[in-house]
Amino acid sequence: MGLLSCSFLLLILMASIANTIACSNGECQASLLLEECSSDSDCQTGLYCFSCGLSASRCVRYTATDEFKIVNNSLPFNKYAYLTTHNSFAIVGEPSRTGVPRVTFTNQEDSVTEQLNNGVRALMLDTYDFEDDIWLCHSNGGKCRDFTAFEPAIDTMKEIEAFLSANPSEIVTLILEDYVETPNGLTKLFNDSGLMKYWFPVSNMPQNGQDWPLVSDMVANNQRLIVFTSIRSKQDTEGIAYQWNYMVENQFLHFLSHLSSFGHTYGNDGMEAGKCFNRAESAPLNDTSKSLVLVNYFPSIPVRPIACEHNSEELIDMLNTCHGAASNRWSNFVAVDFYKRSDGGGAFQATDMLNGRLLCGCDDVHSCAAGSTSSSCGGP
Repeated sequence: MGLLSCSFLLLILMASIANTIACSNGECQASLLLEECSSDSDCQTGLYCFSCGLSASRCVRYTATDEFKIVNNSLPFNKYAYLTTHNSFAIVGEPSRTGVPRVTFTNQEDSVTEQLNNGVRALMLDTYDFEDDIWLCHSNGGKCRDFTAFEPAIDTMKEIEAFLSANPSEIVTLILEDYVETPNGLTKLFNDSGLMKYWFPVSNMPQNGQDWPLVSDMVANNQRLIVFTSIRSKQDTEGIAYQWNYMVENQFLHFLSHLSSFGHTYGNDGMEAGKCFNRAESAPLNDTSKSLVLVNYFPSIPVRPIACEHNSEELIDMLNTCHGAASNRWSNFVAVDFYKRSDGGGAFQATDMLNGRLLCGCDDVHSCAAGSTSSSCGGP
């Protein structure tokens, strides 16, 4: 074997050894956050390959941080932040269940099960009477139609039940834009889906801005499903919490409702930089008699290609703006469209920022000291 051949083999061997070192534990150096990639397989666990706009494809996040494991779960429920998906059921490519092609907007790309597995902990669902049942629809005028219907609500509820059953330390919140008029219709839905065994009762919800129960106690008592409805009367008739008795929420948009009356529209006006104000049904954001704060950040008409920009620096800026508007309270729920799309950390990083601020005063929950309940930053 000649000198050149030996040298060539040596280079191959050295490259192999270097690759083995770089890719130890199944993670390669080239798979780090924001590094360029050509496929999902180039990215380490928790990242996927995505291009925001015209930029090169890079590894970006698709999973949330478990703040309970990093810090603790011994604080009240309202001392944490939870990633929330807007119209969680309105999924791109979801086959029609009515036999009629669907003509309505979509807001997410993953199934509800995938959303939950990736760390989403609050789901916004639109419930309607349809075909003698309760369906999830993205519709208008309080009426579900065969071309705006997605699926029977019980199918999604069973996905949530399966997740709660498989993850006994997790809590899920449902925020219902509720158009169900059938008496006790939602009660039957939750009973039939097996979710009532996880029910967090209205009687345990705090009044006048008090703290919620400890997360650890909610888990120990298996009261791990919190449900809010947009219909006030159902708090008395069905024991389902009226949303705005317990939380404040930012802008509900009115001016586009005559153009695209697909349910409630929240966006555009509520996305103006430097401004954050309550939607019509909510008390003012600075009303501290409500213990929870919900910040929406998405346009009235969802557009996938630009969602990555909305879910990045713009989102962080709006959360800071709403913090000031809400009497210096950080948001507990941050709701977005197409939750995985970003130019890097996205809605996941925004939630990390919120939990860092809530739990230890840091800019990122990863900087909080393990087990800390301190208001001082415990990281480097």
